[in-house]
Amino acid sequence: MADLITVDDPEDPRLRDYTGLTDVELRRKREPAEGLFIAEGEKVIRRARHAGYEMRSMLLSAKWVDVMRDVIDEVPAPVYAVSPDLAERVTGYHVHRGALASMQRKPLPTAGELLRSARRVVIMESVNDHTNIGAIFRSAAALGMDAVLLSPDCADPLYRRSVKVSMGAVFSVPYARLESWPKGLETVRESGFKLLALTPDEKASAIDDAAPHRLDRVALMLGAEGEGLSTKALMAADEWVRIPMAHGVDSLNVGAAAAVAFYAVATGRPGTSQC
Repeated sequence: MADLITVDDPEDPRLRDYTGLTDVELRRKREPAEGLFIAEGEKVIRRARHAGYEMRSMLLSAKWVDVMRDVIDEVPAPVYAVSPDLAERVTGYHVHRGALASMQRKPLPTAGELLRSARRVVIMESVNDHTNIGAIFRSAAALGMDAVLLSPDCADPLYRRSVKVSMGAVFSVPYARLESWPKGLETVRESGFKLLALTPDEKASAIDDAAPHRLDRVALMLGAEGEGLSTKALMAADEWVRIPMAHGVDSLNVGAAAAVAFYAVATGRPGTSQC
């Protein structure tokens, strides 16, 4: 059973995991270095626990203590009960969902380990917007993608904003970082995957014509918002694919494009519902 501790001092060192959550640069460096990440909201905290992440502590406003009572009774981590005002002073923002948990990260698998059992893979290049990372993971989980591979400069899927937007889907889809880019794509190809680069370029094939759902192993490459995939990444792909557009629209944002492309990749797979 966890210890329930009332805290009324925002400078209390026991709250260090939760300080300055709005300082993106600080948290981006600190959290991986210290092996932690922050889960926000009841559902996300429960999903993190269900995925096997160890809890370091919880920070709860008083009215959330009863809601999270079963978790409090099960975990051996301290629970800090604070007022909403104190929570805001510590974190730097109003904690709308009233519940935060500091979780311990797990060691990441290698790309090779994930590729051995995967059939449908997402590869992201230079996606640095945490909202887009979260949205892509949520679609990947919902539409049956097996794994995500990240270029070395992609944003952290376990950053608080990414986790929140994904509604905890970052815990459901295994991911790894490629050690080099675009050279790391050779590891994917050598594992039997066809590399499809998603691009609005008119020279690309319509994604339905490419019929990725008929391929045994397919890796869908996505670039950052605006710039898209780099020239090096495009040249490393086996084929370019595009989502046909109408009404003069040239492209979708990367989160929306990912969802459409994942459906095209997954449609017709055993166990994938169609409606």
